[in-house]
Amino acid sequence: MSLAFLGFARSTGWALNKGLSFPLLSSYTESAFVKGSVLALEGLIGMVIPPLLGYYSDLMRSKHGRRKPFVAVGGVLAALASLSIYLAYASGVGLVGFSMTLAFLYLSLHIYTAQYRALMPDTVESGQRGRASGVITLFEWAGNLFLFGLAGVLVAMAVESVGGSGIRALAATPYLQIPFFVTAAFLLASALVVYGVVKEPEPGEVSEEGLWEYVRNVVSNRDFLRFYAAQVMWWLSFEFVAIFLYGILAYILRGAASEADVKAVTSLGLLLMALFNVTVLVGSLPGGFMYDRVGRRISIVLGSLVFALPQLWAWTIRTREEIVLTLAVAGIGWGMLMASSFPVIGDLLTSYEKEELTGRYYGFFEATKSLPILLAGVIGGAIVDLAGGNYRVLFPIGAALVLASIPLIWGMRRLEG
Repeated sequence: MSLAFLGFARSTGWALNKGLSFPLLSSYTESAFVKGSVLALEGLIGMVIPPLLGYYSDLMRSKHGRRKPFVAVGGVLAALASLSIYLAYASGVGLVGFSMTLAFLYLSLHIYTAQYRALMPDTVESGQRGRASGVITLFEWAGNLFLFGLAGVLVAMAVESVGGSGIRALAATPYLQIPFFVTAAFLLASALVVYGVVKEPEPGEVSEEGLWEYVRNVVSNRDFLRFYAAQVMWWLSFEFVAIFLYGILAYILRGAASEADVKAVTSLGLLLMALFNVTVLVGSLPGGFMYDRVGRRISIVLGSLVFALPQLWAWTIRTREEIVLTLAVAGIGWGMLMASSFPVIGDLLTSYEKEELTGRYYGFFEATKSLPILLAGVIGGAIVDLAGGNYRVLFPIGAALVLASIPLIWGMRRLEG
C-alpha cells in the first residue's frame, strides 16, 4: 500500500504535466512541433536517467537500502519542481524559462522511477505480482483521475467566477496554484512514507558487469528485447493521443486547433482525461488477475486488442459522444495492458535467475516508455503539421503500432515461466 500511495502521488505529477502543460504552452506558441518538442524533454530525460540510476541502485549498499534513498531525494525535488512550474508561469517567464521548469519536474520524477518500479518485485514473490501490479496500477491511474478531475472542477469554477473559457479563465484566478501545491504535497508525503515504511530485503550478490556490458546483456536477450520493443509501440500509440489530446479535440469539434480553439476545449479535455482514467481503473484489476491466473500472453494480447480497436474506429468519429465512447473503451484496454505488463520484467528476471538486477532492468523498462514520449512529441507534431493540422491522423497510426506488437509478445520464450 505504501508503493501504491507512491504510485498515486507520482501520477499526480505526471497528470499535472499532461493536463496543464499543453494548454499553458499554448500561451507561448501555436506550433504543434514546438509544443511537442518541449513535452518530448520528458522522453529524453527518461531515456537516460532511469537506466543509469537503476544500474547504480543495484550496486548500492547502505543502511538506508538500495532504492529508498533515491525515492527520498527524488520525491523532495519533484515537490519543489511542481511548485516551480506554477511560479514560473505566474511570474511571466519566457518560453525557455517555462520549459526549464518542466524539465526540472521530469528530471526529479525520473531520479526514482526505476527504484519505484524495482521495489515491487523486490518485495513481492513471483506468482503474486499480477495482483500487486493490479492494485498499484489502480492507484497510479486513480492519481491521474484525481488530478484531472480537480483541474476540471477548478476550470469550471474559474469560468463561473471571471468568465472566458478554459485555461485562460483558470490563469486569471488564484485557482491555478491549487493543482501544483496539492501535487507537491502528495509527492513529498509519499516519498517520506515509503522511506519510513517499506522494508527492503537484504540484497544478494550482484554481478559486477560494467555499464555497457549491462546494456549489451539486456538487448542480447530476445525475450527482454521483444518485450521492450512491444512496450515502445504501446506507449508511442498512447502518447500520440495523450500529448496532443487538446489538439485532437479542437480539430474534431471545432475544425481547427488554434490557441483559441485549444483553450476552448481545455475543460472538456480534462474531464475526458478523467473519464479515461476511470475506465483504466476498471481494466487494471482484472488485468492483474488474468496475468496470474489465465496466462501472461493472453492477458497482454487481450489488453492490446481492447486498446487498439477503438483507435481504428476513431478515424471516423465526428461528435463529442463518439469521442467519449472511444476513450472509455480504450481506457479499459489500457488498464488491462498496464497491469499485465508491469510484472513481466520481474518474472523474466526470476526465470533467468537475475532477481538482484531489478533496478537496471526496470530502468531499461522506463527508458522504453520514455523513448515513445520523445518520438511522439517530435514525430507526432511533425506528422500533424505535414497533414495540414489534421490531428485525427494520429489514431490509425497508433492502432497499427499496438497490433504490430502482438507477435512480439506471443514469441517470448519464457514469458509464461
